[in-house]
Amino acid sequence: MKIALLSRNRSLYSSRRIIEAAETRGHEVQVIDVLRCYMNIVSRNPSVHLEGQQLTDFDAVIPRIGASVTSYGTAVIRQFEVMGVYTLIESVALARSRDKLRSLQLLSRKGIGLPVTGFANKPGDTKDLVKMVGGAPLVIKLLEGTQGIGVVLAETSKAAESVIEAFMGLKANILVQEFIEEAGGSDIRCLVVGGKVVAAMRRQAPEGEFRSNLHRGGSASLVKISPEERQTAVSAAKILGLSVAGVDLLRSDRGPLVMEVNSSPGLEGIEAASGKDVAGIIIEQLEKNARLGSTKTRGKG
Repeated sequence: MKIALLSRNRSLYSSRRIIEAAETRGHEVQVIDVLRCYMNIVSRNPSVHLEGQQLTDFDAVIPRIGASVTSYGTAVIRQFEVMGVYTLIESVALARSRDKLRSLQLLSRKGIGLPVTGFANKPGDTKDLVKMVGGAPLVIKLLEGTQGIGVVLAETSKAAESVIEAFMGLKANILVQEFIEEAGGSDIRCLVVGGKVVAAMRRQAPEGEFRSNLHRGGSASLVKISPEERQTAVSAAKILGLSVAGVDLLRSDRGPLVMEVNSSPGLEGIEAASGKDVAGIIIEQLEKNARLGSTKTRGKG
């Protein structure tokens, strides 16, 4: 197969591993920076161009789109879909997963366990917003934040009100969530591929920190997940329409709670912790499904 890897940095671990896994299986991979692409949107022969050349003859696209370029990145993916090229992560699913509020609303509608969450732009009563999610301590998140950036733990109601008002002063959209104390500063990252959890790791925040992101100094270790956790992760990925997803779970007294679903999960931590060839599993998923015109969301909004 000829595969387009949509990545702005081919030297990143995840990009390198996907290239390596694909080439080991005899596939050709071209790394494409989505921001350097431009598109010809016509009825008869839609196309994607790069540096004066039309990008043709691709059998499949693997999107590795950063959060900061989601809008343009999904436009490029959508153009490949219009051309009939199979995309591992479909444009609608990627856009859906990047909208944290929309993701939580879709998951809640299907009965997936979630931390109690409030959303506000200009709350008429900040005290009531804090009370609505169970009071302090609570977590306040910027809607557009990634990798733990823009996430604050407010340990008292007064502190929560101050942080919320500060974010509001910056005209930022925020999520306010209950703090799951029993999780002990850890979460579970489940890597779902093709409707199955293929690897899982436990991420533990460093001492004095509540965010377990590896980018924030968290550590990763192998973990055995329960059948309920496995089913929750698979269901969350399916609801958002993702064939590949990193589903982050919190272990709570009322069962697993989905904290976030990532459509471009990093591979370094989970491959090291689990010892699994996750990149190879992703390429196998591509091989099973890549057929001309097989993208399900083709032609939809």
